[in-house]
Amino acid sequence: MYHLGQDLPGNDVDDIEDLISADDVKPRERYENKKNVTVRAKKRVQIRPEAEEEEVTPKPKPTIHESVIPGTQKVFVKTWGCAHNNSDSEYMAGQLAAYGYKLSGKEDADLWLLNSCTVKNPSEDTFRNEIESGMKNGKHVVVAGCVPQGAPKSDYLNGLSVIGVQQIDRVVEVVEETLKGHSVRLLQNKKKVHGRRVAGAPLSLPKVRKNPLIEIISINSGCLNQCTYCKTKHARGDLASYPPEEVVERARQSFAEGCCEIWLTSEDTGAYGRDIGSSLPELLWKLVEVIPEHCMLRVGMTNPPYILEHLEEVAKVLQHPRVYAFLHVPVQSGSDSVLGEMKREYCRKDFEHVVDFLRERVPGVTIATDIICGFPTETEADFEETMTLCAKYRFPSLFINQFFPRPGTPAAKMERIPANLVKKRTKRLTDLFYTYEPYSGRVGQIYTVLVTEISHDKLHYVGHNKSYEQVLLPMRENLLGTRVHVRITSASKFSMVGEILDDERDWTRCANKQEEKDAPKAEAVTTRNDNLLQRFISIAMIVGILAFFLRLLRRFF
Repeated sequence: MYHLGQDLPGNDVDDIEDLISADDVKPRERYENKKNVTVRAKKRVQIRPEAEEEEVTPKPKPTIHESVIPGTQKVFVKTWGCAHNNSDSEYMAGQLAAYGYKLSGKEDADLWLLNSCTVKNPSEDTFRNEIESGMKNGKHVVVAGCVPQGAPKSDYLNGLSVIGVQQIDRVVEVVEETLKGHSVRLLQNKKKVHGRRVAGAPLSLPKVRKNPLIEIISINSGCLNQCTYCKTKHARGDLASYPPEEVVERARQSFAEGCCEIWLTSEDTGAYGRDIGSSLPELLWKLVEVIPEHCMLRVGMTNPPYILEHLEEVAKVLQHPRVYAFLHVPVQSGSDSVLGEMKREYCRKDFEHVVDFLRERVPGVTIATDIICGFPTETEADFEETMTLCAKYRFPSLFINQFFPRPGTPAAKMERIPANLVKKRTKRLTDLFYTYEPYSGRVGQIYTVLVTEISHDKLHYVGHNKSYEQVLLPMRENLLGTRVHVRITSASKFSMVGEILDDERDWTRCANKQEEKDAPKAEAVTTRNDNLLQRFISIAMIVGILAFFLRLLRRFF
């Protein structure tokens, strides 16, 4: 298994749960993305003599390789969007590395592999600009992800090689042909098996993980919803689940390779298994059986409709000591009218029931949610209902998105709310979010945390407690991948700061239990091999002695 370095350029992808993150496009960058849309006064064209024409510097062209020898080219991988996309990029990078290609930064690379997200306009804008940048710098460009899958006829994708979301297992083939100067487009779905749609490439493919301690497993692809604002449905399609045994085997493999945390991801984890006669709770209980001691499992985003019938079992699983008490349930709006126009298939009371039930049954559970401000049909009264919902539950993680009309979606045809009004509503909700401190009063409390990440500012290690709350810790040597006891010394809006209470000899690693299990087996194998070796030596000595005496007998008789 190959591991991607923490600081490798282009692999700064955030979590699926963080649709608005530190790495999202800032307003300044958003305007820069629109650099080609500028109103200018029409100028009179001046005709110059040919001798005075400025020389145009030719753009560098990609090097065309008639024969591609693995390991002689370098590939830069960049990803936008969710954890599902992140996992796809890790799989593609793993196959390329296993085949001999070297993963590098963008400047040194011969080819750029760009994996896109279609959720929001700014993400697609930066994706398009990155394509243009690669072409201008003489790089081969291969595109992947939801943008080309959902809109393959986009003008700016003409002539580019494309890897569809279900064809990531053919990335080596596409890269090879692109380096030879050919254009390859693989957008078709996998063939059905027993009449059922296949979720995608096998989960057993090699990976280069962004974080070698965290394995992201896509348990299903697509969804059962038809949300009027969502473009992802066009790319990922209807629900297709991986068999439980394939997911469990991938988890086993990941722990054996040194991972100590698993994230389950998909477009809607709550819908898992409905197409194959299984369910999310059934999968979770099977996974719990193979999680080693000191390792953790995090359940990904689930929409309210498909978690309602499993609330009892999900609550039990979230109480398990090796499962984070965390769930991301996007509500999008507090208004039943807006939810109806979005075709979300639930009402406000359904969502409130999910939150109330889990908070009552799961001690310390963290519920994260999303809000879309400025959906075309949202009135002032509708928005007030969203405000009251957020004020009622004071979500510690609240991801606020402005509505973006995605081409080809029903919502894109609706009459939009004035932009200034959308901004005002977004600001009001943001201001509400900053009125409360979810971690106030935590100073002095003691938690057990699993340390798996490095903070965005590169100044701290990041651990998570049972509630998946973020605790910043000093960057002590050998701390990553351990479970330690910490005392909270300070708190901010988004995290807590802790001091480590254990001596280093008391830090526990996820692999300890597995190593302890394997140690007697290894010792037994070693002992058995030693015994066999001794027997062979003894037999060889006896044969040698017999041969010596036979020679003596022949000499005298």
